[in-house]
Amino acid sequence: MKEQIQEFLKFLAVDKGYSENTQAAYRNDLSQFYAYVEPRVSAWDKVDQNTILDYIMFMKAEQEYASSTVARKVAAIKSFFHYLADRGVIEDDPTATLDSPKVRKRLPKAISQDDMERLLGEPARKDTPKALRDRALLEVLYATGLRVTELVSLNVEDVNLASETVRVIHPKNNRDRLVPVHHRTLEPLRNYLERGRVQLLRDPEEHALFLNHRGQRLTRQGLWLIVKHYVREVGIQEDVTPHTLRHSFAAHLLNQKADMEYVQELLGHANISTTQVYAQVSGEETTGESAT
Repeated sequence: MKEQIQEFLKFLAVDKGYSENTQAAYRNDLSQFYAYVEPRVSAWDKVDQNTILDYIMFMKAEQEYASSTVARKVAAIKSFFHYLADRGVIEDDPTATLDSPKVRKRLPKAISQDDMERLLGEPARKDTPKALRDRALLEVLYATGLRVTELVSLNVEDVNLASETVRVIHPKNNRDRLVPVHHRTLEPLRNYLERGRVQLLRDPEEHALFLNHRGQRLTRQGLWLIVKHYVREVGIQEDVTPHTLRHSFAAHLLNQKADMEYVQELLGHANISTTQVYAQVSGEETTGESAT
């Protein structure tokens, strides 16, 4: 898949004569898109319009890009798929009927609290180091609403079990904030720190909170694969990603009449308008005992 991006960039340089700055912008935009879709698909012809719409929602809700930035990145994606279709790499262009103004109405996805409880409970069925890690990270992800980048960037010293908080660094502006951790999450976190992480650890100098099987910091892709594994294990039919847990966290809180500004602070949104979109998510299947 990377090869097609490189060929497209060469096409922009040689055939289109685009400036180096324009080429760099396309390279950046398509590299970010590739990082998002690579865990999900094996080839460009597997990318459908829903995947692209989810990515647009991710840029708006998770990355908090301005509308102009999202529009530019979407334009780069559309140009790339037009190129692939013209050269027969893909049979159907998923962006051919993509209507950007309608994308703005697309709401974040949230799963029911019942499904959320099933998902959180699945790793608790085992007592291996990886299961202890998985239970802790799923609980933290849902109980705090952290962005994926924020979660995998957590270090051990960012967790304060005594004050029931985690210190979170915003991925874009490097500003930190203290996020409360629900009391139900403390036990899985403590179990992981005391029994799971020590068995995964290879380098005593490693500060990452969540480790992979090599004892290194868990990556965004690794987290996505973990979530996908447990979604499949419990038989949830919806397309659930790590971002879905963040969306569910916000939607469930607002369905319980939590203060909008409080939820904004927890999510780390710069503008409350970004948070308000979660108030539009249907509460039809988000009833039940709170997990946040």
